[in-house]
Amino acid sequence: MNSVIIQVTKRIIERSKPFRSDYLQRMQDAAASGPHRSSLSCGNLAHGFAACGDEGKQALSGEDRPNLAIVSAYNDMLSAHQPFKDYPAIIKQAAWDAGAVAQFAGGVPAMCDGVTQGQPGMELSLFSRDVIAMSTAVALSHNMFDAVACLGVCDKIVPGLLIGALSFGHLPTIFIPAGPMTTGISNDEKNQVRQLYAQGKIGRDELLASESRAYHSPGTCTFYGTANSNQLLMEFMGLHLPGSSFINPGTQLRDLLTAAAAEQVLKNTPEHNNYIPLCDVITEQSIVNGLIGLMASGGSTNHTLHLIAIARAAGIIIDWTDFDDVSEVIPLLARVYPNGSADVNHFAAAGGIQLMIRELLENGLMHDEVNTVIGSGMHNYLKEPVIKEDGLDWKGSVTTTLDDSVVSAVSTPFSSNGGLRLLQGNLGRGVIKVSAVESDHHIVEAPAMVFTDQNDVVTAFRNLELQKDVVVVLINQGPRSNGMPELHKLTPSLGVLQDQGFKVALVTDGRMSGASGKVPAAIHMSPESSAGGPLSKIREGDIVKLDAVAGTLNVLVNDTEIAARESTSPENTASNSGFGREIFGQFRNVASPAEQGASSLYPEIEV
Repeated sequence: MNSVIIQVTKRIIERSKPFRSDYLQRMQDAAASGPHRSSLSCGNLAHGFAACGDEGKQALSGEDRPNLAIVSAYNDMLSAHQPFKDYPAIIKQAAWDAGAVAQFAGGVPAMCDGVTQGQPGMELSLFSRDVIAMSTAVALSHNMFDAVACLGVCDKIVPGLLIGALSFGHLPTIFIPAGPMTTGISNDEKNQVRQLYAQGKIGRDELLASESRAYHSPGTCTFYGTANSNQLLMEFMGLHLPGSSFINPGTQLRDLLTAAAAEQVLKNTPEHNNYIPLCDVITEQSIVNGLIGLMASGGSTNHTLHLIAIARAAGIIIDWTDFDDVSEVIPLLARVYPNGSADVNHFAAAGGIQLMIRELLENGLMHDEVNTVIGSGMHNYLKEPVIKEDGLDWKGSVTTTLDDSVVSAVSTPFSSNGGLRLLQGNLGRGVIKVSAVESDHHIVEAPAMVFTDQNDVVTAFRNLELQKDVVVVLINQGPRSNGMPELHKLTPSLGVLQDQGFKVALVTDGRMSGASGKVPAAIHMSPESSAGGPLSKIREGDIVKLDAVAGTLNVLVNDTEIAARESTSPENTASNSGFGREIFGQFRNVASPAEQGASSLYPEIEV
């Protein structure tokens, strides 16, 4: 086992001891006191199964049949979640055939960052994760259930479901994906059209036609953004069935895997003498495996928030130094857009997750000895689902890549280290995704232009005010300021400047989309500017140096002058109301710093 991976894991275990101990005690107490439907009063129980048929009522009257909770993010506006419409019926039948009952316990909200990108609704996006976590807890609060099936795919939805489920971590839990849509136009073509529109060379009709060819059917968007990073993480942390992440929706194999997932989680209940609760699956080792998968695949920067929040829900404390140290020793094994030209369908066909896990295990770069939903050991994930005449079967996965431009071996990686880096200096701490940034853009030193609204950046671009070497500093975008929206709207404009030969970078306390990466972007800067963080002391024309090689970010002004400057970060009052933002005020007021997950659910801690 790699010594750095061992060291990081031990450090996390030690740091987390009091929090993890408290969490596990709570889960042990919950397991001891339920779920036992016999502990419910007759009135409680009658309410719980009133809508079931006679057979269901009879089954739930006793303790001999487990009851599986279905918690779903279904809605038919989101292409990634529309396939979940048919899942409950499949799960209920599979559960009944397995000697159990399944009830639809609750739905959770699911918003799409692709729809709200650059819009006011994006300022609700990050905190929708906390709402989803609370909604999941509400769904599971009835003490009627023995196991949980979580149906979710996209950006905040999977982290929210998992955080909520971890508050019921004494229950066996499985995640069931919907899969990606089939491949539309290439991601390179899509990006080229976006840049032409940003330059005013084509109109909105042509842009919309291009986008509609890219996002064309039910299923996840096919680029490797946060949604598909979620799916990879669930498999790397042992919460999916092996090989299930990237099977297209509406296929026989997808339906068979949905049924098999329900059967499997029911096998993990005490009734089957094979108790595998969620709290025993999400451990310090499995969180490190998630970090490893994120680095090896060049995954979304959003998980420098989400994985921290997930870990915290399980009593595990991680920080960006852990990300950085893991990134130093984990090679980049995947090239999927925006880190390459391929999409996730191509990635899966070339060997995908199974090949990555094989390479990492064989080279001592991943924990094998962990619990998963299918038993002990990540080596169980070196297999793929196939259809046989009598249903679902499993076969060994490929042992070498079928396309070395998309999936590579540890011996011949695309990069010797992972796709994310910690940046720190006199502007605070933040992260940068380097896996999609060409090496000659890893260091940028240029004068700053300071903005407080992303729309002002786009306007400055259109007015040709950014036609120069420039570091765009966008402040007031942190969790306590305006909910920390994604700023992917800036990518086409800044990409055009970079293509024109200018040295360009973005520095912000906001987020960037998981689909971003071409332009170097120092994001999640903390402390955030509205809390008096260092970004609020940058002035127009200050020289800022971003060095992703050294992992540093500094404004080249002497410390005395910086200390003497007053913060210039006016209250972001425009984000206080409209589009539902007024009812999220309390979330903004109590949000933890970005490096602690930017969460309203857990208070800031001193570690």
